Amino acid sequence: MRRAVIAFTAFLGGLIFLLTSSTTSAWAEGEGLKGTLRNQSQPVNGVKISVVDEGGASVGDDTTDAKGEWAIPVPKAGTYKVTLDQSTLPQGVALKFKDKGSLTVKVFEGNERNVLFALVPAGGGQQGDQGAEAPPSESAQYWTRVAQLGFEGLSLGLIIALGAVGLSLIFGTTGLTNFAHGELLTVGAFLAFVLNAWVGLHLLIAAPLAVILAAGFGYAQDRYFWGVLRRRKTGLISMMIVSIGLAIFLRYLLLFIFGGQGRPYEQYVAQEGIQIGPIFATPKSLVAMGIEIAVLIAIGLALIYTRIGKATRAVADNPALAASSGINVDRVVRIVWAAGTATAALAGILLGVTQNLTYQMGLQVLLLMFAGVTLGGLGTAFGALVGSLVVGVFIQVSTLWIPPEMKTVGALVVLIIVLLIRPQGILGRRERIG
Repeated sequence: MRRAVIAFTAFLGGLIFLLTSSTTSAWAEGEGLKGTLRNQSQPVNGVKISVVDEGGASVGDDTTDAKGEWAIPVPKAGTYKVTLDQSTLPQGVALKFKDKGSLTVKVFEGNERNVLFALVPAGGGQQGDQGAEAPPSESAQYWTRVAQLGFEGLSLGLIIALGAVGLSLIFGTTGLTNFAHGELLTVGAFLAFVLNAWVGLHLLIAAPLAVILAAGFGYAQDRYFWGVLRRRKTGLISMMIVSIGLAIFLRYLLLFIFGGQGRPYEQYVAQEGIQIGPIFATPKSLVAMGIEIAVLIAIGLALIYTRIGKATRAVADNPALAASSGINVDRVVRIVWAAGTATAALAGILLGVTQNLTYQMGLQVLLLMFAGVTLGGLGTAFGALVGSLVVGVFIQVSTLWIPPEMKTVGALVVLIIVLLIRPQGILGRRERIG
């Protein structure tokens, strides 16, 4: 029965994800070309981008803004040539491949195509220059890119893990597959934004306060909503569908309040990258990874050595037996909800530091969190960590062989293969049937 519920959940979740994704993308009507210029993870401002059609007629041009973003609408679906004016690049920035200043791309009906230009520090890895130093070999370039993508995948995997741990613990203690968990990341990120941009608190103060507020929101959710549904003996399928409705409500509430455009925090928007061996990284990304690792280690130690952690594992293993041994199951579940929401909010804040805040940011990582939880083992916190790291690293490294737009598909293919070999996940336990 439980396997049937999991299979139905996966099917329905994928269907709802596709439907909601197509619904939210309907806000951008018509065809267009867009992109973001970054050098060492920092936005590049003031670069001119122009577009012409197949006949060479000008379609339009745009200049990147302070976030490095540009967008040019096109009249219809078709093939277009996108050109970056290299003379407008700021000093110290150059195209990685000098012959790639113009790209020919195809735009499909109703699609806004993303166009990528690879930038590097001038004189540091630019291909095509005849300088005094010989350019690195293809093999060296390949392994440098592998190292960079592996680092970016580890960073993404840690964010996914931070959100997935709470999702896994909530499933383990209540059996609920919470499709609103992605919105908890978004709520946490925007709580910090309100305290930072509207109230005027520094992000280092706003972020901890937002995490505390998110923990209170999670506790209240179970106390006044999910707990009430459990006491009324509401079925897990019904509660899962309720969570989908709650996710849509929260998503569009955030859209109504904050709008559809991306919003940055007041601090740490742009930082100069540093090179560590073959890897380029910004200080904020290194600090974020340190925080994520520390929090995940703290959660693991708490589950193993603290009374509430042992009680949580007991409730996840057998709620009826835990209750008969004197454990207050409702209290444990509420603490799990508070902790899970707090970690999700922290993941959203750290994700918002590395990119702009949008009302869809939680939706964009929700499927990856489910993949990490399922891959690691349903209901296990440590499984969620391992599975999320595998998913994060794989989807970034896979861009060596597949287009970046398809990298999530590659992660799901790996998920399917692993579950065919080991259905319970990497750290999950086999269940006896009958």
